[in-house]
Amino acid sequence: MHESWIYSLIEYNSCYIFENSSGRIRRFYLEGIPLPILNIVLVEPQIPQNTGNIARTCAVTGARLHLVKPLGFSIDDKKLKRAGLDYWHYLDITDYDSLEDFFSRNPGAQCFYFSTKAQNCYSDVQYPENCYLFFGREDAGLPEELLVQHPQDCVRIPMRGPLRSLNLSNSVAIGVYEALRQWGFPELQNQGKLTRYAWEAHAPSKQLKD
Repeated sequence: MHESWIYSLIEYNSCYIFENSSGRIRRFYLEGIPLPILNIVLVEPQIPQNTGNIARTCAVTGARLHLVKPLGFSIDDKKLKRAGLDYWHYLDITDYDSLEDFFSRNPGAQCFYFSTKAQNCYSDVQYPENCYLFFGREDAGLPEELLVQHPQDCVRIPMRGPLRSLNLSNSVAIGVYEALRQWGFPELQNQGKLTRYAWEAHAPSKQLKD
């Protein structure tokens, strides 16, 4: 059964945001044109704080979050919500009973699999719009049965050999921002503002040459 979505306009970096009655965001539009969407897929995540941090990354970048069960926690876990702070109503989250369920509901998805076992560097890959970035559980990574079927789409974040891996939420952030960098950071703010000062007033003056 499809969710009933109402049109609720929220101004956010010149974007139109569709919101349903429960407050969940579904689509970002700019002048009626769908913006490119990045999808993050967590396969059997076990630590709620990691998923909470990843949810926050998804919220501030507009990425969609996909959770493949079984999970090591409940969606209502206080640790999960605490890590995500007050960003939950900005999230688009979908859950799946298994990897088979994910692929059956997302036929033709362009997927990239982040793994310490991969042969390709994550920054050497071109990420197309609306692609899916996969990340495995903290203690085991993605199933090798999945990786071996997609060798060219498996990517590794470089790190020192003797050490096992980066933290899951850090790995996701690296992957997310590499894809968004390639897309030119669509509709993300590239400049910030000081709270008590103005950058312009304190900019160094140019010295005139003799």
